[in-house]
Amino acid sequence: MELKVLPDTRRIRAYLRWSDGGKSPARYLGQVEHETRPANLAEGWKMAWDKGLLTEEPPAEGSWATSRSVRAVMRANRSKDTRPELRLRSLLHRQGLRYRVAARPLPELRRTADLIFSKPRVAVFVDGCYWHGCPDHLREAHKNAEFWRTKIQGNQNRDAETDRLLREAGWTVVRVWEHEDPDVAAARVIGVVRGTSTNES
Repeated sequence: MELKVLPDTRRIRAYLRWSDGGKSPARYLGQVEHETRPANLAEGWKMAWDKGLLTEEPPAEGSWATSRSVRAVMRANRSKDTRPELRLRSLLHRQGLRYRVAARPLPELRRTADLIFSKPRVAVFVDGCYWHGCPDHLREAHKNAEFWRTKIQGNQNRDAETDRLLREAGWTVVRVWEHEDPDVAAARVIGVVRGTSTNES
């Protein structure tokens, strides 16, 4: 599943893309209008099913996914190079900032930041609203609710621990929600990196 944002209108279109003999054709499915990437992915997969473009695949033994749409979204949801990350990186690059992508601020700590600025020791995380429990946009799952509640709480605890460990090691941590205006988020990161702001979140 591929989501494309129209540059002029900011509307989002869903496409089904597949591999065919070394080529990668795509089929336009329709427009999606949800606030988060997982919700738009789920809507795109639903469109593909409704159009008869997919076939049922039995869940793997022991799978926690409760439906084909949940399995599809989990497979398609990227851990890096998400649309919010790419927008932020583009804006920062235009301002002359250089950074490392998907790297560990502390080599001995198995925690990866979305962007790191080594010299000023700034680590930037772009957090998905669902996976990290955004207070404004999180919509709790109706199925398997306790599992997902525990999963998200675990992510939040891990985020807090990561922030603490990095700060103790002399790093500044900046967290950006995926729903944030990219220009505002970029300005915040630039301020911290260039030392004109101490605003962290």
